[in-house]
Amino acid sequence: MLSFSNTEIAFSSQTNKELKSSFLLFKFISYPVLLKIGKPLLNIALWLHLPVEGLIKATVFNHFCGGENLSDTEQMIQHLGKNKVKSIPDYSVEGKESDEDFDRVTNEIISIISFAKGNANIPFAVFKPSGLARISLLEKASTLLSETKNKLSKEEEKEYQKIVERIDSICKSAFEASVPVMIDAEESWIQDVIDSIVEDMMKKYNREKAIVYNTIQMYRHDRLNFLKKTVEKSLKENWIPGFKIVRGAYMEKERKRAEEKKYPSPIHETKTEVDTDYNLALDFCLEYFPKVAIFAGTHNEESCAHLAKKMKEKNIEKSDERIYFSQLFGMSDNISFNLASEGYNVAKYIPYGPVKDVVPYLIRRAEENTSVAGQTGRELKLITSEITRRKQKN
Repeated sequence: MLSFSNTEIAFSSQTNKELKSSFLLFKFISYPVLLKIGKPLLNIALWLHLPVEGLIKATVFNHFCGGENLSDTEQMIQHLGKNKVKSIPDYSVEGKESDEDFDRVTNEIISIISFAKGNANIPFAVFKPSGLARISLLEKASTLLSETKNKLSKEEEKEYQKIVERIDSICKSAFEASVPVMIDAEESWIQDVIDSIVEDMMKKYNREKAIVYNTIQMYRHDRLNFLKKTVEKSLKENWIPGFKIVRGAYMEKERKRAEEKKYPSPIHETKTEVDTDYNLALDFCLEYFPKVAIFAGTHNEESCAHLAKKMKEKNIEKSDERIYFSQLFGMSDNISFNLASEGYNVAKYIPYGPVKDVVPYLIRRAEENTSVAGQTGRELKLITSEITRRKQKN
């Protein structure tokens, strides 16, 4: 039976010192009040250019990130590889607004693809569309998809074409290097245009196998239907869709915006509905496997066990490269390392970037651990169990 409770396997890559640091960090995160106070203080300190980057780097950055640049991640990638866990370098710089910044991010993603080419420990590349474009333009373009009268201005159309060119240059590089690339999901009000662009890329580059993957956030009540329609379209048009299936990352923001703008929330009302749709999405993809490639990004033990069980029922090899499990670096090692030890394909997201630039990402990770029911408690319980096991062993 597949088990996620073996802490010896789960924390085999961490020294006693690293394990203790992890315990202290999750202990801090377990107090929402401290996090609530710390977030504005951190932003103020960075705005005032106070010397806090060293503290950030020594604590939360070291736990959730692989380094400040791509070469910094190499040691961690090799370290994880020895434990049969693969890596996905993730350039996690956000909130840029200029063409120069967008082009710089594009070049960085292409560098990751080159870095990954021929490296068995790096099976994918990944990027966020909002790292390549202005949010306001993506929002307007998404809105206009459902309108026939209004259109982008000439300048906006020119800027939009640059976005498409950036994404295409990344997907072309991925195709030529045979390194699949995942395009992350965004907020619902900019997702429609992203879906449109990604579908065009899949039609162009996914004729023989899944190179381009779209990300489906199952906390939205319309995404299961969207996934099904995409598969149906791909079967008719003879291309192979790749799906990174996640629960989602913008729930509170989505509900707040829907309430403010007085439109129906796109988010499921209960977690049970999200969990149900997540597993149904896996089941649907498996029905059409291998005409569909699956990347299950989840920290949910039940969903991981569900996928593993379904693979066994359908006689799909654990090592089949068209199915991957994934968790974020610094989280849910009990899932990642135990799955890998059983022979499943597992990859950790390894975020990297200058400390100051990845602070928004780090804040989201800390907030996610406090908002996801039981997440921090599970991490603390597992870490404590392993610390105790090691003491008893010695």
